[in-house]
Amino acid sequence: MNIGRLKLTDFRNYAALTVDLSPGAVVLTGDNGAGKTNLLEAISLFSPGRGLRRATYAEMARAGAPGGFVVHARIAGRHGETEIGTGAGGGDPETEAGIRKVRINGAPARSADDMLEWLRVMWLTPAMDGLFTGPASDRRRFLDRLVLTIDPGHGRRALDYEKAMRGRNRLLAEGSRNDAWFGAIETQMAETGAAIAAARVEMVRLLKAMSERTPDNGPFPRADLALSGVLEAGLASGAALDAEEEFRERLARGRERDRAAGRTLEGPHRSDLLVRHRPKDMPAELCSTGEQKALLVGLVLSHARLTGDLSGMAPILLLDEIAAHFDHRRRAALFGILDDLGGQVFMTGTERELFSAIDRRAQFLSVSAGAVSTG
Repeated sequence: MNIGRLKLTDFRNYAALTVDLSPGAVVLTGDNGAGKTNLLEAISLFSPGRGLRRATYAEMARAGAPGGFVVHARIAGRHGETEIGTGAGGGDPETEAGIRKVRINGAPARSADDMLEWLRVMWLTPAMDGLFTGPASDRRRFLDRLVLTIDPGHGRRALDYEKAMRGRNRLLAEGSRNDAWFGAIETQMAETGAAIAAARVEMVRLLKAMSERTPDNGPFPRADLALSGVLEAGLASGAALDAEEEFRERLARGRERDRAAGRTLEGPHRSDLLVRHRPKDMPAELCSTGEQKALLVGLVLSHARLTGDLSGMAPILLLDEIAAHFDHRRRAALFGILDDLGGQVFMTGTERELFSAIDRRAQFLSVSAGAVSTG
């Protein structure tokens, strides 16, 4: 599975761009600010959500462009060739409100989740380097992206949970004591919350199993993973239905506490992903910057293998400035692992020399001021 042709219209600094792409490794080189990451962001929109920067659609549209933006890809995969286009803006009230449109082979898609049938996309950016030291919300978002790549229904469950929680928080803010309303909302939160937590627990289990297949002395250290949270603890100690019911009861008992706080204080929206550097037996947040980067890359690579095994589609990987922080040995090891994964991978860098190890087996594209050329 690979993107064979990419077209952009009024996206970021690209007024109009059409570029043919090769399977395997694609290396984008150019000065800072040339538009390399913008290309990766465009590709990241071929998955649900707001892309690798989590920007608003207004921010993605080229400055001064009157019609919003459009991103289009021709994909070669197990179903043959597929055309996917997505875009937002242009005076459409729906897209201006945060909804983008998706077309697959010319027909409107029911939702962005439909793209997961045709391709899976994962990314790693410099902004994620602080994942282990940053807030728990960043790690939850990272884990949920991993789950969504395997389980397309995860996004809908998360949206349903957030909607129900907003309803409960609104009742709390209004001072309502209507037990029937609270009970109905808390039942929905318990059902969807337990499903979210179960999917996260299963992802952690699968990643741990995949990690065991990597060599002990590999270039990217193994990570020990765990989850903290009320539902996760319940799932670890008992049946899913029992954990769901216990969470529903906790929500009911916690109404006065949550009313004082002005929000719901327990649930999967408060869970955390705990990561340890196994060889050093040290929490990831206490490791050096280089060790944290290696741990994160190892997690993404393990997940890519897992995605290929479970979905039959090696994911498209977007690796922004991936080579700059590694020495020659670790870069060569990374390129070898990417070759073995067999999927299309986009990498960016300011210097072509960083990718000299794959000089003969990658497509090199030069990016400059909204234009892309071969070389």
